[in-house]
Amino acid sequence: MKIDRHGRAKILTQAEIQLLFSQGLDNNRDRALFGICLYTACRINEACTLRRKDVFDEKRRVRPELIVRKGNTKSKLATRTIPVGEDSPSYQWFLFNGRHGKGHINPDSAARILRSACLRVGIEGASTHSFRRTALTMMSDAGIPLRIIQEVSGHRTLDELQKYLEVKPEQVRGVIAALSMLSHVGKTDYDDLDLVPDLDAPNREVDCSLFSNDESV
Repeated sequence: MKIDRHGRAKILTQAEIQLLFSQGLDNNRDRALFGICLYTACRINEACTLRRKDVFDEKRRVRPELIVRKGNTKSKLATRTIPVGEDSPSYQWFLFNGRHGKGHINPDSAARILRSACLRVGIEGASTHSFRRTALTMMSDAGIPLRIIQEVSGHRTLDELQKYLEVKPEQVRGVIAALSMLSHVGKTDYDDLDLVPDLDAPNREVDCSLFSNDESV
């Protein structure tokens, strides 16, 4: 469902997130699955392959941190833990069984579920990766340092992480506006122009002291 985004998943707005979870996804399992993707910024395969012991401790209590095992990560480099946010429990900790209760739900099946949900509420351009990219961009917009975001996302390098983050046009305009305030670019009146002599004016004496390099002047 990526529409002319050059392979990059759509960033969901707050309104689209609310619409998708309230009207698009029609059962708790699906809300839980994509809620985990959104609230932890994990990949769809990482969410689909979660085990009970990755979620619950020996006393069947929800762990304070979600365990994402390296065998289920994209690069398979290391297991990582992601803190569980206060907003996430209502969408979490359901079993993501596959068809007929065998194994875990397939990521392709999850993609089909999301496509149907998006069609139901008229959201275009979203994919299962949209939740991860949305979460990481929201962290960046909130001013969280990239090095900390990298710990959550599991990217090997900051360069890989930065490819996920969306730069909004208003952010670019804000940077340019900030630069204009640092110099005379934003000025409309230049009172000091009278100090510069008109060298083309006929029969005009020029005070050469204006151009002296002597620091004592």
